Amino acid sequence: MAGARARLRLPGHPQTCSAGSLPPGSAWQNPGVVSTGVSLKLEELHHWFAASPSVVVAYSGGTDSTLLAAVAARTLGNRALAVTAVSPSLPPGELEEARRIAAELGIRHRTVRTHETEKPEYLANGPDRCYRCRTELYDVLARIAEEAGGATVVSGANVDDLDDFRPGLRAAAERGVRHPLAEVGFSKREVREAARELGIPTWDKPASACLSSRIAFGVRISVDELTKVGRAERLLRDLGFRQCRARVHGDLVRVEVELEDLPRLAELGVRARVVDGLKALGYRFVTIDLEGFRSGSMNPEEGAP
Repeated sequence: MAGARARLRLPGHPQTCSAGSLPPGSAWQNPGVVSTGVSLKLEELHHWFAASPSVVVAYSGGTDSTLLAAVAARTLGNRALAVTAVSPSLPPGELEEARRIAAELGIRHRTVRTHETEKPEYLANGPDRCYRCRTELYDVLARIAEEAGGATVVSGANVDDLDDFRPGLRAAAERGVRHPLAEVGFSKREVREAARELGIPTWDKPASACLSSRIAFGVRISVDELTKVGRAERLLRDLGFRQCRARVHGDLVRVEVELEDLPRLAELGVRARVVDGLKALGYRFVTIDLEGFRSGSMNPEEGAP
């Protein structure tokens, strides 16, 4: 009804709150029909947060951590804090988008600088690189949580992540970080479905990862190389390739885009802009990966030392 104050409800939960009580521009809207399984998991997620006095969300701005932040804010209000880590390994544009979405969700948000790129163990770029990175992140978040009176640190890991190559999960386990999405059984597909139906603008955001994941294991990381990779991928995104990677092998850069985008990438005008742009960054060879984008394509092969 025109002029009436909308009522918002988490699917499956009787509690409602006035839209006027949410910050202006909140992404929460009256949800559409979600599958029964997803609706029940959203209910479980609400109860998970309701049982927590306060939380610090490891918030990257990706779909998983954004859904987590949205439900945490809806359930706990000001007792939920989203924290985004800033370092040279963060892809360009991610911080600005994370800030914008956090404001729309109405969750308290702060940034904190992490220093993994100053640590030799991380720069060595061994198979435990993600463990080193997450160790730094969770140590920083633990201090913030302590300042907040002993808040629980939570991550956006889902059940699919548990079967992937994720050394960072070991760092989380060692520091008592919780994974509410995984604990209530959300898969990646269900995370996107829930986020879409709740009106969260990043429901279909392409998967992302720190820029160090573009450099082959065993090749030493440098801030200069991370900057080059970030600029390379920004060039690709500016050309309309939403899901892309610039994988570095010495002076060769291997471009991954979605399979359906390969014909456009190979078009003369587009190809020339990509080649010229990436060579201007200092790469000697520019190649197109005919297998297309594959998340974790530079992870160690199973059974490798």
